[in-house]
Amino acid sequence: MGKTNRRLKISLVVAASLAVLLSSAFFIYVSDYYRADDVANAILQSDAVTRAQKNLIVLPSVTPSDTALIFYPGAKVECFAYLPILEKIKRNCDITCILVRMPFNLAIFAKDYADAVIEQFPHIKNWYIAGHSMGGAMASAYASEHQDSIKGLILLGAYIYGGYPAGKALTVYGSFNTTVADKVDYTENVVIIEGGNHAQFGNYGRQKGDPDATISREEQQDIAVHAIKEFLTKR
Repeated sequence: MGKTNRRLKISLVVAASLAVLLSSAFFIYVSDYYRADDVANAILQSDAVTRAQKNLIVLPSVTPSDTALIFYPGAKVECFAYLPILEKIKRNCDITCILVRMPFNLAIFAKDYADAVIEQFPHIKNWYIAGHSMGGAMASAYASEHQDSIKGLILLGAYIYGGYPAGKALTVYGSFNTTVADKVDYTENVVIIEGGNHAQFGNYGRQKGDPDATISREEQQDIAVHAIKEFLTKR
């Protein structure tokens, strides 16, 4: 019994130590993320946004509307980095944009957060969902599982995942984003931004492994917003 107890204690100590190491590694991993730049933070501090609880940042439409867009950020990107492009979408498309702040900046941990968003805004009748990179993948997965309630899907630097109809989705990516290009096996509602890359849909600087774009961040976002406006107009 003595040897058994000792072995059990050793096993418990090893398991506890491993759990601590894994937890530490995870928190080190999620603590290293891309921060929003000064342009994005200026919008955050402006009158253009309001907050609904601590995890939602709302950019209300210019005129009263029953249409809104939920946006899922890319992995390990501070959500505020997407305020510049969302402000442009709100202004040019006259649509309410609701930015979700994901746990640990990873949308994979809260794919169904749109449920809580929709619940908080009962006056909204027409829901769109969008996302960048991993946020786009999770938005696509959510839309695929809620096709009755999601009117359309918008993907930036991402591709349809989960079987959502291409006819109800818009896919926008930069020509230097070969990872996404290799996965897009459909042609309907696809916009390729020549000279664009992966990171410039957000305002968080350069991203590791991402080629330098040959157009400006503002130009890439303007092209994306124009495509989004055309897509929404047709819906």
